[in-house]
Amino acid sequence: MSHILTIVGARPQFVKAAVVSKALSEVGIQEKIIHTGQHYDHDMSTIFWDELNIPAPQINLGVGSGNHGKQTGIMLQKLEQYILNESENPAALLVYGDTNSTLAGALVASKLHIPVIHVEAGLRSFNKMMPEEINRIMTDHVSDILFCSSELGVDQLKKENINTGVYNVGDVMYDAVLTFSEIANQKTTLENITSLDNDSFILATVHRPSNTDSDKSLSNILNAFSMVESPVFWPVHPRVRLKIEQLELPENLILSKPVSYFEMLVLLKNCQKVITDSGGLQKEAYWMKKQCITIREETEWIETLHGGWNNLAGTDTKQIIHYISSKPSEDWIPLYGNGASSKQIASIIKKNLVL
Repeated sequence: MSHILTIVGARPQFVKAAVVSKALSEVGIQEKIIHTGQHYDHDMSTIFWDELNIPAPQINLGVGSGNHGKQTGIMLQKLEQYILNESENPAALLVYGDTNSTLAGALVASKLHIPVIHVEAGLRSFNKMMPEEINRIMTDHVSDILFCSSELGVDQLKKENINTGVYNVGDVMYDAVLTFSEIANQKTTLENITSLDNDSFILATVHRPSNTDSDKSLSNILNAFSMVESPVFWPVHPRVRLKIEQLELPENLILSKPVSYFEMLVLLKNCQKVITDSGGLQKEAYWMKKQCITIREETEWIETLHGGWNNLAGTDTKQIIHYISSKPSEDWIPLYGNGASSKQIASIIKKNLVL
């Protein structure tokens, strides 16, 4: 029996793999997982595997951090070498999202004539200054089976003449939120994470280089934090922690080490609002019915802008404060499927591939 080869490398992909791998197993599909090592810090990687009970990877390529070209190039070399040396003959190679690990996996598979499965296809920010946008476009155009989170993704792929092998299955991250929220509440509490009280704080994450590497953008964001009456709780990415700690920080800003997925779900449940430049957290905030202020000029998750539940503030201090002071103008509506996306994915793969 042949198998699926799955490539992961960053923490959002670990969460997605936790639900999809389980669904693949339930329909009898054998899977082998390769971890590129794009996220290698314990708090960014190992803790997620342990917590989410993800099947152990066949190998961790240990690529680590680096410039996009160098990191992607090393991944390409090591992935191809592994597949050829191990005489792997997978029925398909599966990738998630828009990271360098995603692009490397898709390119290696296409060169070796292995069908590519892309989960989270059809997303576009229409900002090609974002490395993730290039990764999305290139991955979609070499993929054979494309799983979209909404009909907007399907429509976008049609505009790019990708018409076959495209499915709207909803979002596997919603599966994960529904699956793990109750478990998270049993495993940890707000008191175990912070001394802050329920509904007393704003949850923030800032990690994109366009925000953290720009002194002006970072200063604007910190100024906005300083003007908020509530405490701002920020789990800091290891890449930016050293720079942040060298700055004069607002008194109401509370820095934390990176949190686990379960801890993030508990923080989301108990916060007032969310300020983020993350893609995934925008959706998770929406599903938790928390208003989100996105410190970017665009979003791939256009549907979340419904009724002011998500707001594009950029890094303009006044805009950030304006949206923090606002409230959603329309009732919350369900988005991105019914929480059974991973089961649909597994079923479609089994029908379309010779395994």
